[in-house]
Amino acid sequence: MRVVVVGGGVIGLAAAHSLLAAGHEVLVLDRAAEGEQGASYGNAGMVVPSHFVPLAAPGAVAQALRWLPDPEGPFRIAPRPSLDLVRWGLAFWRASSARRAEAAAPVLLALSRASRAAYAELEAEVGPFGLRREGLLMLSATSHGHEEEVALAERARRLGLDVAVLDAAGVGALEPAAGYAVAGGVHYREDAHLDPVALMARLHAAVRARGGEVRRGARVERLLTRAGTVIGVSGDGLRELADAVVLAAGAWSARLARGVGLRLLLEPGTGYSLTVPAPSAGPRLPAILTEARVAVTPLGDRLRVGGTMEIAGFPPDGAPPNARRVRGIVKALRRYLPRLDPAQFEAATPWRGHRPVTPDGLPYLGATRRPRGLVVATGHAMLGVSLAPVTGRVVAELVSGGTPDLPLEPLRPDRHS
Repeated sequence: MRVVVVGGGVIGLAAAHSLLAAGHEVLVLDRAAEGEQGASYGNAGMVVPSHFVPLAAPGAVAQALRWLPDPEGPFRIAPRPSLDLVRWGLAFWRASSARRAEAAAPVLLALSRASRAAYAELEAEVGPFGLRREGLLMLSATSHGHEEEVALAERARRLGLDVAVLDAAGVGALEPAAGYAVAGGVHYREDAHLDPVALMARLHAAVRARGGEVRRGARVERLLTRAGTVIGVSGDGLRELADAVVLAAGAWSARLARGVGLRLLLEPGTGYSLTVPAPSAGPRLPAILTEARVAVTPLGDRLRVGGTMEIAGFPPDGAPPNARRVRGIVKALRRYLPRLDPAQFEAATPWRGHRPVTPDGLPYLGATRRPRGLVVATGHAMLGVSLAPVTGRVVAELVSGGTPDLPLEPLRPDRHS
């Protein structure tokens, strides 16, 4: 079959790689021009079975409201006259129940574990991209924060995860060079991390080596349909017909889906990161600074820190990053990592990317009933890199007429239509 993949981020490229392995002819249309780096490049590069709690969980709304007054806090929402934003907010509120969060946890965990296993196979196929399977630390600066993480660790154990609870001395013994100022931590030993830039380079090369085409600067404006079936895509100077279309355009997917009667509730959740040369004495393992919601990832000779969730729509072209959000990240580093030189991060050029965030914290993944011929793979929020290989395999199975052995019903693309 001839398959057009709309979106050249990590999800789109992973799907293209799996589709080519299944014997299909693949064209990837990437809206980003050569040299542009979207959300798949500047993220924390974490592969996280530990992240089985969806964004929409009990207490999430109350916590978000507490963060709102702080312009440098982990969360910001910019009110705007948008019916889509209202629908998204109401759906988030409805999804933030204990029952729905409990139901979502095993789904996210099954996807994450399958993806972690698939990463080892992917690296063997395409070449090294810095994959390290040494776990991840959830670090808390306060006793209250540590108690909450310990409670979550007990839940993780019941789900079968390999978890170790550490006091401050235990964190110091595991990360002696970092000098963390924390009350304690939790070590999720099944987690992993990788270099996102290296991963994207390997996927690009692998897709092209297998005969796939990646076309940069190709902005798809509509999905073409005939008799209730998607038959291709079009845009300014662009028209491509296909036997199947994969919609993996990240936060931009909702606009295209709307044209064929499919409502995807997606908000661009803007995040920021700073990357500096690795300090001579710094963290060895990736970590989440829990109260600040900041991620710290060692990437060989570089150290990356990132975070924040900004629900503010797409910024105008050329708009600079929000300096307050970046200051919040640097302030968190001073609190948790007092040995690091903050001036190095203050001088770094901030990166900004737009994560596709669904209101229930689950991605949209599956073939649509109406129209036919369309497979949707978007809405992974902060888990795009984490879930990319398993998402690619699911897409290839669906396009090939198979039935993936994963819990896809909660992820169906039409669940908010």
